[in-house]
Amino acid sequence: MQIMTGETLPMRAVTRLTGVKAGTLRAWERRYGVIRPLRTRKGHRLYTHEHVEQIRRLLALLEHGVTISQAQGMLKPPVAGTVTRGARGPWKDCIEQMSAAVARFDEQELDRLYDQALAVHPIEHVTQQLLLPLLAHLGQRWKELGGGIAEEHFFTMYLRTKLGARLQHRMRYSDGPRLLASCAPGEQHEIGLLLFALKAHAAGLRTILLGADIPLAELAIAQRQARCDGIAISSSLDPESDVIEQDLAQLVHQTGVPVFVGGATAMRHRKAISGAGAIALGTDLEDAVRLIRITLKARVRP
Repeated sequence: MQIMTGETLPMRAVTRLTGVKAGTLRAWERRYGVIRPLRTRKGHRLYTHEHVEQIRRLLALLEHGVTISQAQGMLKPPVAGTVTRGARGPWKDCIEQMSAAVARFDEQELDRLYDQALAVHPIEHVTQQLLLPLLAHLGQRWKELGGGIAEEHFFTMYLRTKLGARLQHRMRYSDGPRLLASCAPGEQHEIGLLLFALKAHAAGLRTILLGADIPLAELAIAQRQARCDGIAISSSLDPESDVIEQDLAQLVHQTGVPVFVGGATAMRHRKAISGAGAIALGTDLEDAVRLIRITLKARVRP
């Protein structure tokens, strides 16, 4: 197997990042064919950051009763030859054109490009191949260039309107478990939450959206009033010191329903989230929705 271009990690680094022992990683690879690392010419194992995220998703599944043989079919292997799921071909061109339209605050051009993509591809493909890579591209640009805050707010408002309208239309047809969804305290970026809600509705979940920056105590009240079967929290920020250990643990205790935490926060604080009794989802929308459905399936009220 060829070495993947970009940053790779030795096994000892992966064990530190995930808490999984080297012998366990080798056993998963040998017995079940999951978490297949790259190899150097001398046969040493090398892992990418996608492998690390894959391991964390596997741990979350195992912690909630899924056997490793079942989890084998649920994990998507990293794409050979790339470190991240980079856009290619027409998608790459569209991302660059939409990014340029954002820089010009050109809503008409954004509409044209977005509608053009939807005319050819289903919303799930547009989300995965266009919107998510575009958000990552813009996020990197906003870090590197001055004046990016206005661009960020412009594109966020644009996308919120588009996704909100599509989500409202889909809500009429969902009849599965009820899922309360919000951003974590202090989290102002709700686009990821909207994209998750679209994916959840496509999988049959009925999502009740509360939006950005919601105190966890409010979620407990809303869950009881709405009689939701679970709670999903989106977060990309490092929380205050007591949010996970105290507030999140109290939310789990008060509601008695599964509480899921997704986004970059879940990747960085998986152990603390699990210690609070919640379920860390990671950043992959499809895997997140799949794990939620598995967890809620036995809890759905007749």
